[in-house]
Amino acid sequence: MSLSDGPDSGDPLSEHQAEDLLRCICFKTGPPGTVGVELEWFVHDAHAPRLPVPVDRLRTVFAGLGSLPLKSALTFEPGGQLELSSPPASSLAECVAVTAADLDVVRDALRADGLVLTGGGTDPWQGPRERLLREPRYDAMETWLDRTGPAGRAMMRDSASVQVCLDAGYEEPGPLGLERRWRLAHLLGPVLVAVFAASPVLQGRPATHRSARQSLWAELDPVRSLAPRLDREPRGAWADHVLDAPVMCVRRPDGPWLVPDGLTFRDWLRHGRPRPATRADLDYHISTLFPPVRPRGHLELRMLDAQPGEDGWLVPLAVVSALFDDPEAAEAAYRLAESLTEGFGPPGPQPPPRDRLWTAAARDGLAVPALREAAVSCFGLARAALARGGAPTAVQDAVAAFEERFVLRGRCPADELLPPTAGARPGTGHAASGRGSAPGRTVVSGKDAPA
Repeated sequence: MSLSDGPDSGDPLSEHQAEDLLRCICFKTGPPGTVGVELEWFVHDAHAPRLPVPVDRLRTVFAGLGSLPLKSALTFEPGGQLELSSPPASSLAECVAVTAADLDVVRDALRADGLVLTGGGTDPWQGPRERLLREPRYDAMETWLDRTGPAGRAMMRDSASVQVCLDAGYEEPGPLGLERRWRLAHLLGPVLVAVFAASPVLQGRPATHRSARQSLWAELDPVRSLAPRLDREPRGAWADHVLDAPVMCVRRPDGPWLVPDGLTFRDWLRHGRPRPATRADLDYHISTLFPPVRPRGHLELRMLDAQPGEDGWLVPLAVVSALFDDPEAAEAAYRLAESLTEGFGPPGPQPPPRDRLWTAAARDGLAVPALREAAVSCFGLARAALARGGAPTAVQDAVAAFEERFVLRGRCPADELLPPTAGARPGTGHAASGRGSAPGRTVVSGKDAPA
């Protein structure tokens, strides 16, 4: 989806026009069913994965991948991460088949050059790499993010995710309605973060979080990575969030892009400086916002770590699509997630992903008893929905195997990714509320509970 579609993408935009575009185009309603996935991977030398691949080698190999016969879009991130974005599929089975086939093609091509793809929310062996992409967009982004600390550069160069894309839903109320799906995505987010946490290493060292990647996103500037107000109607809340967010950069045809300080998009529209803003500028501005759920006509769920293993991405894709697109599972998951939020104590002053529950999920994973119980229930709902929907047997088997290996044992992939010599698991001995507690115990709603 692009707000700049159309012949007037370069015309000056008014504040009223911007609000109307954000309300009407970012949430396209209708019967849900379309699904897509965006997969990010680290690229390593097949024989020496702990050593960084020289940037010149990556550039040469990546240039050759452009001619591959793929149905998915192939792009690259600033740190050399490879991203494969599936086309919209009419079913989970179609999405899995197309993505798996394209991944096989990409892997074969990389293997011929002695390279392999590695899954994980952060690089399991190396710290942030030299920036592969030297473009005005990324120069400006780095300048902006450096103003609030080192998390921005680490996010650009040392993070990878699985992003699941789903239809916004019906206009009418109900388990598959837009407002319900929007709220479910944020309520269920901490459970998904905890279940699929797979980044216990940061800058080549054991991290304090099971999802160090999620902790990086939460540390970005105080608006750009946060959810809009969830107590409001989604369209209005999102429109205000976008317009009141600071502008990261103003594009210029020649020379470096401008990186303003304190200029919101609403201010830009009203004052017309440093030049009048256009629809194309609004579209680009949205692409520089990184909330856990981003509406782009459909809903992008952005909170999931990339998963280890060649087929690890199957499980989050299947579980999320089952919990959102099966009416029975969606209704049950919503009630469960709502009670989890209420039972965890009063919300803090920060929205997701900085609130108490999201923070506990990223740090402690399924060691938080309430999150573990919710995860067990969600996987039961997802398995039943996948069976009802006739999901491929291989997908159902992968979900069941993940459930047995991790969820039922109160573990997440991060718990297996740290070598034994790294010491205690990340997050143990810390309180979910931020207060200290006895080792091996997690604070839930102000009360100690065995982790």
